[in-house]
Amino acid sequence: MLRSMSHAVRLVAVATLGVPAVAAAQADTRPIVVVFTFDNNSIGPARGDYDGLKTGVQDLLITDLASNSKIRLVDRSRINDILQEQNLARTGQIDPQTAVRLGKILQAQYAITGGFMADKSGGAVMTGRTIDIETSQITSPQKISGKADDVLAMIAQLSSKITSDMNLAPRPARGAGDAGDAGGKAGTAQTGAASSGSAPGGAQKGSPSATKPAQAETYAKPLPTNVVEKTMKAKLDAATMKIYSRALEEMDAKNNTRAADLLRQVKSKFPDFEPAQRNLDKLAAKIGS
Repeated sequence: MLRSMSHAVRLVAVATLGVPAVAAAQADTRPIVVVFTFDNNSIGPARGDYDGLKTGVQDLLITDLASNSKIRLVDRSRINDILQEQNLARTGQIDPQTAVRLGKILQAQYAITGGFMADKSGGAVMTGRTIDIETSQITSPQKISGKADDVLAMIAQLSSKITSDMNLAPRPARGAGDAGDAGGKAGTAQTGAASSGSAPGGAQKGSPSATKPAQAETYAKPLPTNVVEKTMKAKLDAATMKIYSRALEEMDAKNNTRAADLLRQVKSKFPDFEPAQRNLDKLAAKIGS
């Protein structure tokens, strides 16, 4: 009788120990995608007029891509945290090799990089490409032509073309702490690659960035489809897009009052531009307004 009870206890213990394995098997295996800031490739005397667009293009591309339920987008604030840790926030220039290195730290499967070029006649070209973090292969090169005063339409086209060519097959779930882990624990602590110092360019053990908890969101929260569609149809001109981009950069620098002022400027011209209101809501609690 005692032997039978002992055997039953062992079976219960084994079943209990197996629960984490079942949970791991059910982990979210959708590919993780990181979008980096876009380079200003414009030429001529007016080139500097478009330097401020890179952050806005990144933010709005993330907004559009996040509506795709087959992927997870790394939140822009999380990307900025990593750029700060890697001393890359000032330039924001991301070459393919750097994109792969940072992609591993962020545990992403794909990185999207690109650039834009505007001319004095008001025309614009936006390019984008996907980088497979595991193989470093560059795929899906895209080129969108349009008008600098309708940049959201160009972003929407680029988003559609990139995702249609991306391999969205589920990725195997890995143990927490592995490079590429899709378990979602990075929202409450530094990603495994960054905290262990095992990934190229990752924070070393004992460094401040390896021990402090992450404050940024890990993944971008998808918005309702109708909100995204309305946002991307806004006729946002280049000048307003530049103001929006500056507001995001002020947010990154923790200059919350200045960021709010700039976002209100955007709202005054485009009252229904949801991203401006969303960021104002984020700032409200921080600045007590």
